[in-house]
Amino acid sequence: MKLTQEYKTQCIYIFMGLIVLLFPFLPAYFFMLAFFCAALFVSRVRPGTTIFQMLARKSDIRQGRLKGLTYLFLIIGSLFLISSIFGPSKFPIFIIGGALAITTFGDGVSDIINIHERKISSEKVYSAKSSLVFLICGVIFSYLACAWILAWKGQIIPEELIFFLAVIGAVTGALLESMTYNEDNIVIPFGSAMSMWLFFTFSYGYLVERVYLLQVIIFAFVLGYLAYRMRIADISAMLSATLLGIVIIISTDVWWYLMLLAFFLLGGLFTRYKYDLKKAHGIAESKGGVRGYKNVFSNSLAALVLAVAFKVFPTQSILLLPAYLGSIATATGDTLASEIGQTWKGEPRMITTLKKVRAGTDGGVTVLGEFAAFAGSGAIALLSLMFIKNDISLAFIVLAGGFIGTNIDSVLGATLQQKGYLSNNGVNLFATISGAIITALIYSSLGS
Repeated sequence: MKLTQEYKTQCIYIFMGLIVLLFPFLPAYFFMLAFFCAALFVSRVRPGTTIFQMLARKSDIRQGRLKGLTYLFLIIGSLFLISSIFGPSKFPIFIIGGALAITTFGDGVSDIINIHERKISSEKVYSAKSSLVFLICGVIFSYLACAWILAWKGQIIPEELIFFLAVIGAVTGALLESMTYNEDNIVIPFGSAMSMWLFFTFSYGYLVERVYLLQVIIFAFVLGYLAYRMRIADISAMLSATLLGIVIIISTDVWWYLMLLAFFLLGGLFTRYKYDLKKAHGIAESKGGVRGYKNVFSNSLAALVLAVAFKVFPTQSILLLPAYLGSIATATGDTLASEIGQTWKGEPRMITTLKKVRAGTDGGVTVLGEFAAFAGSGAIALLSLMFIKNDISLAFIVLAGGFIGTNIDSVLGATLQQKGYLSNNGVNLFATISGAIITALIYSSLGS
């Protein structure tokens, strides 16, 4: 497929986003039927026809059908179906318009950048540049689409909330785009719409002044980009960290996010500790220790939920802060225990039986690893004492919760992971949740 035709096809795809201009003027069920019919039509277009040549992307040409557009129309039609069922007050049309704008304009312009950088390669290229373009275009056009629909429908929603939703949708879309290769027309519009809807349901808890929000976006993206440049994170992890940064900072403050960032930095640093030795024994992290989105979310999802809960349920903040710190202390302790403990010259012992096992066995622990877990949890406890709350008892509780959570991770590895019920990422998620709960329970029981 010639590059010129690829550019033309992508431009047509982008301008399809202009259909959002019609959204305020016709009922949801009309668009639901129209998009479903459009999906049926394009699914029957075959190679060799003029329409196919105009609309087919590279992946469509390989598969011999307009799979991308079919999926896009089906998802948008499904979103209108949801709105028809629950009502536009609970699932607003402007969210669908914003998600479609993110998919067509954001992903479309980003793909033009990818086409330019790819040149003759047949593989899709991801870069920090294209991700930044996705974010900028996605935010701008999603905001404009939402504002247009709301204005013509006569609905009054604060501009700060509209802009925040556009940002959340665009960052989610960019992240999902970096995680997929062929099915981005499914996950991007659906994921963007669901993330925008989620924060919309929190009503006006996320009314953020636009200049401040822009500062937060730039700050979070720059930190993620630096992690990418330092080869701590790949593109998906960079965007995951950006999304986490925006939500956590807006929900709490910058110091909460910097606590999580401390985990990322310590984890990245010690992943490379004696990396050649670990690689020689077949126990090193893949890709040179560069982390992806799965690692980011498995270790940070509990912290993200707790930060949002802190914003939405302020009366529970007394327990949510210890829980948040406990989850990060667990993630840090576990990462350091694994990366440092595996360099122990002696044989690890299974945490459940104390029998000797080979290095790298799930559930295996070492004396060095336990000290590393203590140090990792202690680092987060110390940072919380310095920057979050000057409370020595809280710091010791975070240390204890993180250390216990780390060992729960080992127990889960020795049991559920060994039996194939959980992956390593699943173990990390449940361990951080356990660390959060234990820290909150200790804090509550001591009557702090």
